Amino acid sequence: MLEAAEMLNASILIVDDQEANVILLEQMLRAVGYQDISSTMDPTSVCDLYAEHRYDLILLDLQMPEMDGFQVMDALQRIETNGYLPVLVITAQPGHKLRALQAGAKDFVSKPFDLVEVQTRIHNMLEVRLLYKRLGNYNKVLEQTVAERTAELRESEARFRSFTELSSDWYWEQDAEGKFIRTSGPVHDMLGIGADGLTTPPDPASPGRWNTAQRDQLNEYIHNRRPFLDFIYSRSKQDGTEQFLQVSGEPMFDSSSRFIGYRGIGMDVTERIERRAK
Repeated sequence: MLEAAEMLNASILIVDDQEANVILLEQMLRAVGYQDISSTMDPTSVCDLYAEHRYDLILLDLQMPEMDGFQVMDALQRIETNGYLPVLVITAQPGHKLRALQAGAKDFVSKPFDLVEVQTRIHNMLEVRLLYKRLGNYNKVLEQTVAERTAELRESEARFRSFTELSSDWYWEQDAEGKFIRTSGPVHDMLGIGADGLTTPPDPASPGRWNTAQRDQLNEYIHNRRPFLDFIYSRSKQDGTEQFLQVSGEPMFDSSSRFIGYRGIGMDVTERIERRAK
């Protein structure tokens, strides 16, 4: 709901080539408490005035020399192309009412004035106009908030990546096809894979022998797009020693829940395993 002060502080422009009408409307508006009232008897100045002040309401006479109210509305439409044109037309000819509404006016009042009717129509139009502006401002604030939160999320993600890289021996990201799009550390050697992805089985002829059951389980996690935490697997090195590796990973999805790849971290935990075994 709108506060009374917000309504009474709305900006209003009176456009009429008859000074008596301007004075009458000004007196009527001020009598009920409206504060921000401007007027002009020159219709050619309306567009410049509106461009500068963006009035909440324009009381516009239709019958004026040099430039009538229809021409004024046409010119105003070029300024307010995507917004709400707050025009209430004043006319003594009933036949102009429909045409005025079709031209962009939101309401009309008839001459001679019924002051109660004029006050009511002005109040109703201002209420709609101010609510429309409030909605526009809310959308701007919402857009700004979303932009700020997105920036915060990206910064947080960058910190997370930095932390994970510092707290592990390697970090990797893959796209939906299994191609590496970001790596840090000896990813290929530690995982025992080629550049075409985690699901590629290790070459039996390559140095060292992996624990086949463990590697099959790891590949099953990835093939089924399941997350895994602190998964440990091992391999026998050429010198006869056994190496233990710990890896964690998670699938990545976009806002439409479409799979877009994997990311994970890992480290050599051989010393930790050996200490526990002693």
